[in-house]
Amino acid sequence: MTGRSITVLLGAIFVIGALAAIGIAGGFRLNLTPSEPLGIWRIETRHRAATVGDVVFICPPPGPQFEKARQRGYLRRGLCAGGFAPLIKTVAALPGQRVDIDKDVEIDGKRLGSSRVRKTDGEGRAIDPYPGGSVPPGQLFLHSSFASSYDSRYFGPVPDSGLLGLARPVFTFDP
Repeated sequence: MTGRSITVLLGAIFVIGALAAIGIAGGFRLNLTPSEPLGIWRIETRHRAATVGDVVFICPPPGPQFEKARQRGYLRRGLCAGGFAPLIKTVAALPGQRVDIDKDVEIDGKRLGSSRVRKTDGEGRAIDPYPGGSVPPGQLFLHSSFASSYDSRYFGPVPDSGLLGLARPVFTFDP
């Protein structure tokens, strides 16, 4: 490589890094998982409590369950505590609501759409479902309609203290 080529390459790396930093600081996130449509999303500040149906960005709590999920490739590395990337999911149940899990998820006795519970992941490894129960205070039960999503069907409710904000699509597309 010539000196000019190296200078151009370093300049391009700097510009890409600067744009990424500006995007992150501005609340923009690139969703590359099929849990929600692929593309650019923005974290919007909440001015109210989360409600059922909200699509949110949330940090999973650090712990062995989520570390195992990252090792299996269900989660990516990111800026949340424990080094996890934020999840983008839909709030399916709030504190006090009853979640029952069998072949599908039921919330307060009503079947949740697109909630088939799998016994194995895409590589044939056993995956245990959450046993169900009432969503505790300060927690949210999260869902994605993507059949292979790693969501509260498997890890259960998560603390709402990890809520970063509402997820708003900026530029998305379905494959």
